[in-house]
Amino acid sequence: MSDAASTATAGRAIVLDVVGLEPGHLDRGLAPNIADLVGEPARATLEPPFPSVTLPVQTTLATGRSPASHGDVSSGEYDRANDAVAFWERERSDRDRLWETAHEAGLATGVFCFQHLIGTTADVALTPSPIEDEDNNILEMNCWTNPDDFYDDLQEELGHFPLHTYWGPGANEESSTWILDAASEAIERYDPDLLWIYVPHLDYDGLRHGASDELDDAIGVVDALVGEFIDGLRGDDRWHETVVNVVSEYGFHDVDTPVFPNRALRDAGLLSVMDDGEGGEEVDLQSSEAFAMVDHQVTHVYADGNAIGDAHEVLAPLAGVERVLGDEGKAEYGVDHPNAGDLVLVAEPSAWFQYYWWHEDGDAPYYATDMDIHAKPGFDPCELFFGDSGLASLDPTLVGGSHGRTDCEGFYGLGGPAAPASLPERVDARTVAPTLTELLGVDVAMEFELDPL
Repeated sequence: MSDAASTATAGRAIVLDVVGLEPGHLDRGLAPNIADLVGEPARATLEPPFPSVTLPVQTTLATGRSPASHGDVSSGEYDRANDAVAFWERERSDRDRLWETAHEAGLATGVFCFQHLIGTTADVALTPSPIEDEDNNILEMNCWTNPDDFYDDLQEELGHFPLHTYWGPGANEESSTWILDAASEAIERYDPDLLWIYVPHLDYDGLRHGASDELDDAIGVVDALVGEFIDGLRGDDRWHETVVNVVSEYGFHDVDTPVFPNRALRDAGLLSVMDDGEGGEEVDLQSSEAFAMVDHQVTHVYADGNAIGDAHEVLAPLAGVERVLGDEGKAEYGVDHPNAGDLVLVAEPSAWFQYYWWHEDGDAPYYATDMDIHAKPGFDPCELFFGDSGLASLDPTLVGGSHGRTDCEGFYGLGGPAAPASLPERVDARTVAPTLTELLGVDVAMEFELDPL
């Protein structure tokens, strides 16, 4: 920050996580509202942590720490003791993020639609939490909120949260519109000093199509939504003390090569399957010597001690695998945490990992053609495409974009009356949280790995 800006204190910070936004999108004139908010001297390339996938990046942004420290090494978790995989868990667990520690330090804080929000102590919070049966079938749309009755009020004002447009083949701008409208309502009702908002729209066409006319159109759509939201801020009585942070988590690589590490492990006799009870093949984690938990362009391989070398020998030669990280490699990439796999695969820029262990579509488990993010033991971007025999496609060649590598760079910018005049050209994701604390002039009980900008 400039010397003049470093002594300034903002009274309010709004963080817009416009996931998938890249500096080049502004350079090409695709996001005029965001460009108007964030002047060129206050724009930067965001360097995300490895892996640059949703939960690791979000936790790094909100804690100022790397995955090697905070332990969120994937959007899924592998329970070694029970041989179980869980993706997209909703509970807060023991995480302490900026909206929680700033609340404890006396600020009013809020957060919308980040992962692991249920139970957060933020003054105002919202995360989709549909009521489901034991088979993960949705019985009723709902959101977990703080305060408890906030979703009831939002439902009366905005209707139910449009979950079918938040993820899946019907994903579109409706969910981002609803989130931003709900955030505006939270500002009017609760007047938070720090409000962190997830805006997902660009993620959909970034994954579906990669760099494309469709993605360019999506950038224009989300820019218009952000512009409308910012206009609302400009009209309230706290605009003069507001700094708006625009951050994007990661950018995309164009991809055309799906890689199937679990098929390779199965063919080598290291992964076992069993009948899923409905005519398909389910992975038998307890009987398997090795399993690949895939997440975009990164895969964590969990293996029995005597099978690690065999798994490395099987997976390293696969087309699309750039590198297999062992202990030294994980330390080099900043992901050396007990939650990480015994091996970590990094895809080539044009490749990505799919979780399939079957070779014929007829052998797929029952959930493969469903939009069932909690049942699948890996991230499945094929859920963004309608299938021939179910809601989700089984054709991985449809996927046009992915992320996860260290070079999936995003965007960071500061705007508004209380923003600093300039930023360095490159910003490490770990500096976002300490920079926010400095801008807000709040002393939080957090150990940051890097100093503020």
